[in-house]
Amino acid sequence: MEDMDMNVTAGHFDNDEAMAADLRADDADPGRRPIVSRAVAIVVSVVVLGALTGVCAGLLTLLLYAIEHAALGFVESPELPGPFLTHPLRRAASLIGGATIAAVLWWLLRTRTTRVPSVRQAVSGALMPVWQTVCHVLLQIVIVGCGLSVGREVAPRELGSMLAQRVCRWTGLHARDLMNVIAISAGAGLAGVYNAPLAGAFFAIEILLKDVTAATVALSLLCSSLAAWVATLVKGTHTFYVIGHVDAHFTPDLFAFALVVGVLAGLCGALFRAGAQWAERRKAQGAAILWQLPAAGAVTALVAVWVPQVMGNGRATAQMGFSGRAELVYIPLLLISFLAKAVVTLMTIRAGASGGVLTPGIALGSSLGCMLGIVWLLMFGTNSIGVYALLGACALLAASQNAPLMAMTLVMELTEAPSNLYVPAACACAVSVGTGLLVARVRARRRAAARE
Repeated sequence: MEDMDMNVTAGHFDNDEAMAADLRADDADPGRRPIVSRAVAIVVSVVVLGALTGVCAGLLTLLLYAIEHAALGFVESPELPGPFLTHPLRRAASLIGGATIAAVLWWLLRTRTTRVPSVRQAVSGALMPVWQTVCHVLLQIVIVGCGLSVGREVAPRELGSMLAQRVCRWTGLHARDLMNVIAISAGAGLAGVYNAPLAGAFFAIEILLKDVTAATVALSLLCSSLAAWVATLVKGTHTFYVIGHVDAHFTPDLFAFALVVGVLAGLCGALFRAGAQWAERRKAQGAAILWQLPAAGAVTALVAVWVPQVMGNGRATAQMGFSGRAELVYIPLLLISFLAKAVVTLMTIRAGASGGVLTPGIALGSSLGCMLGIVWLLMFGTNSIGVYALLGACALLAASQNAPLMAMTLVMELTEAPSNLYVPAACACAVSVGTGLLVARVRARRRAAARE
């Protein structure tokens, strides 16, 4: 592991990472003075942003439910995580109609007005325009609600970043603190939408800033926990993924499984990460989105005729893994779901859609863990399918994001798994990230050799 490239960028495909050296000299008014004092201004900013981001995350969730109900006649829940009961023609109309509307509006936003920067660019000083950012965020929720295969977690992060820039202007924070607060607010958006305060805090620290100072950790936890709590007041709370009854005791064979799934999930996660980066680099530009995104919706509708769980942000596919059956005949269905989800998600991003890959990554990992777990359970019979799917989800997400702490805590919080399972989950994440780094190193060497 010593010769491994430990500087592989953390985060999802739009590379939402920023370092202090990336800050522009002119991204803050040097004449501004913080209210009362710098420390007070930082704390006030974090508290206000935690509350605002939580409200927005809750409202975005309710908007998603409303769109699902209007477009597909269902509202996702642990009992019905996907539009399985919706008629295929209605699914097709929702997908194609939603993709067409989004394509037109995104084309207008990207070609006729101020372009919305990424979270990384916002952290580095780029100003996020208000109404353009709001429209961009709402379009992401619309396409997920209509069934397109992409995650919805980027939307609240972008909204949190935009709000942070405005609040920090009011509180008078300067550039050296602005970067941290914007990243913290973006992480709070993730925490609010999924009721995952630990994952939100680790997202800001591990992916956006890579900053582990005590002050940053404390502020991140404060903002994310406040956002998660406020969001529950708006949208309520429930377990996002149901893994059923699990044995919280980790046995030697469970640790052995963590090693095996860590290697395989690391390989798959690294490839999914590379695919997402490829799709983002080659995303449809200009007028191409006007036909490519509706075409992606049509292809998704066709695939959904036989694999309806491919629709949406991945909750349906993931739940199939978490609640799988210990029967070999179940493996082909999981494999088809795995491949369909990966391909359709990358196709949607390539066609011009904006969105995340966190929940699609969880879906892939849950499916992989369940497939391996079925075989493992029939061999050893010492645990439940839900635990194996949990370890697979943690491991693949960790490798695809190169962020083991965020990935592990996000899956554990979404499933409300027993805390004892953090031990084998940490083992699986460590192995998967190491495997992912090796894969990235090999691919980098091959690219270098090809250029020579």
